[in-house]
Amino acid sequence: MKFLIAGLGNIGTEYANTRHNIGFVVAEALAREGKTGFESGRLADVARLKYKGRILIAIKPSTYMNLSGKAIKYWIEKEKIPLENLLVITDDIALPTGVIRLRAKGGDGGHNGLISIIGQLGSTDFPRLRIGIGNDFAQGYQVDYVLGKWTTAEEEIMISKVVTAVEIVKSFVAIGVGRTMNIYNTR
Repeated sequence: MKFLIAGLGNIGTEYANTRHNIGFVVAEALAREGKTGFESGRLADVARLKYKGRILIAIKPSTYMNLSGKAIKYWIEKEKIPLENLLVITDDIALPTGVIRLRAKGGDGGHNGLISIIGQLGSTDFPRLRIGIGNDFAQGYQVDYVLGKWTTAEEEIMISKVVTAVEIVKSFVAIGVGRTMNIYNTR
């Protein structure tokens, strides 16, 4: 059984350690736990690992956030992975910093990465792991905020949240989205 784990973010050193790149951070932590690394692939950096007899293909799209759907569509089709075995990991300004929510499906919430994925897949029926980055910005400064670096206080919060996010990914792969939501969304 194969799963596509897509951590969203932007490539390039100028985007490293920014709020918008939390998906990349979780994907990297998952790969480290699986004792593997990322290699350059078509439209994404790719890491392959196994967990409980399942094959996980973790990707970090190299298309930039706004075109994430292009990479995800390519890898889903290439690896013949059903939508229910896709997990998109993304930042969310609608959630307080460090709050994590798993959803089986849903809208785009105004997130450009999700807009791209939904447009490319023609469906909102795919699981997503939303990681709160808060919304502590003045009106008109959303882009600066999401592309901004974490504060020291935020980093301290997020260290343990990345560990939890990796646990959620493993649970999703092992027992499915519904049971994983019941366990983690109530915390």
